[in-house]
Amino acid sequence: MSSAFHPPHSDAIQVVPLCSWQEELGQLITSPEQLLEELELPFEILDEARRAANLFPLRVPRPYLSRIIKGDLNDPLLRQVMPLGIEANATEGFTSDPLAEKEANPVPGIIHKYHGRLLLIAAPQCAINCRYCFRREFDYGGNTPSREQWQTALSYIRNDESIEEVIMSGGDPLTLNDRQLSWLFNQIEKIPHVTRLRIHTRLPIVIPARITKTLLKNLAALTLQTVVVVHCNHPQEIDTPVQQSLVQLKSAGVTVFNQSVLLKSINDSANILVKLSKRLFTCGVIPYYLHQLDRVSGAAHFEVSDRKAKDIYRHMLAELPGYLMPKLVREEAGASSKSPL
Repeated sequence: MSSAFHPPHSDAIQVVPLCSWQEELGQLITSPEQLLEELELPFEILDEARRAANLFPLRVPRPYLSRIIKGDLNDPLLRQVMPLGIEANATEGFTSDPLAEKEANPVPGIIHKYHGRLLLIAAPQCAINCRYCFRREFDYGGNTPSREQWQTALSYIRNDESIEEVIMSGGDPLTLNDRQLSWLFNQIEKIPHVTRLRIHTRLPIVIPARITKTLLKNLAALTLQTVVVVHCNHPQEIDTPVQQSLVQLKSAGVTVFNQSVLLKSINDSANILVKLSKRLFTCGVIPYYLHQLDRVSGAAHFEVSDRKAKDIYRHMLAELPGYLMPKLVREEAGASSKSPL
């Protein structure tokens, strides 16, 4: 059977979510006690989980939780979200702002690091808190979006004709509702020199019901070249509802890419990453980046050495065609682009 992308036939079985994406967003697991209880994990680790959750809150959506194997502390999905006491350890070279985003924050809601494109902080929260997140300590309070603040950010974009691409980020921009997103899309679309809109999101992976008919309609109607970059690290993250959400984006005319982070004891294996690339492609998604870890405080235990990363990459090259190979990169503060390894 071909592994190429094929949109589903009209008579394909569709998985209907039991509740809306807003309801799922309102039912997040936010306490370590509840996480341990629902996944049948030992309560001996509760105290350290509480301490870590005080440093960076726990947020796990139920659709994502359902893919975690109960009773397995080494489950690769669990390890991405489980608060651990080790997060409190100070590690040399790991800082609160590893990409120096404070220095690239000219007005509230804008991060402008690279020529021709910038980030619009469209939302201050995510549906899931990944423990390796490089924005664990980002100043969302000073960059919380409102209509007034978005106008300041949009004026910044209008006044810089070198900006061809707006990248909606956060937080996660798809935590905004369809009405808010539609307004933002329209405002960006009115800026003559902007030709591309990119949306960085984890919602299609962690709450696939977020890909609503209204959102798809709004994306399809845009005159801008539209790209969605999802964040998936392990093939276990892709179940049938996730596949359907990704296929729907592709079928709406959106170019869909994936970026992953190389994470110790989660996906630091050529075999896992090869499976991920193939699985993504069956969903119409092109592997884009494989990031080395951003060295944010609290995430040192996820780091994979450059030597091992390059060895994994060589094995992937031997297994995959070029179009299924993500670029192995590192993002460095002050650099004019991401740096290939």
